[in-house]
Amino acid sequence: MRRLLNALYASAAALAALCMFGLLCMVLLSVLSRQLQFHVPGTDAYAGYLMAGAGFLALAHTLKRGEHIRVTLILGLFKGGSRRAMEIFSLLLASLLACLFAFYSCRLVWQSIEFNDISTGNDATPLWIPQLAMALGTVIFALAFVDELLLEIRGQRISTESGELLRNE
Repeated sequence: MRRLLNALYASAAALAALCMFGLLCMVLLSVLSRQLQFHVPGTDAYAGYLMAGAGFLALAHTLKRGEHIRVTLILGLFKGGSRRAMEIFSLLLASLLACLFAFYSCRLVWQSIEFNDISTGNDATPLWIPQLAMALGTVIFALAFVDELLLEIRGQRISTESGELLRNE
């Protein structure tokens, strides 16, 4: 199961990287089209969709690597069992919020399909298509938080501290 979850997080990160590459292509196409004086409709909208997709699809991988911003000011006040209890509480709360975020993201996709919602730009893209990356990213993110919670409860969680504190100036 661990191998499957890690593969899921890595696959979402790979999709995020593909979105970033697509974003680069859209920006370059937009710049080139302006320089060569031809118009490609929708490049700005698609760049925005790809940027959102990259951000949402990278959430779970970033969480599992310990690279999310985490305020440890309150957690630092606790030691031993009380710190572990606060870790579990914070992971439980984060899991709940992530699950709600995933639910409402999926609901938004469903409503966009149901109402045939399209973008207001000249590309007229059905909005459920770019929203699908957000929904997928939030579902995997919620799964990653529940995974972290279960690992903490079992005592198997390896706390990955970000190296950001080491890179101060």
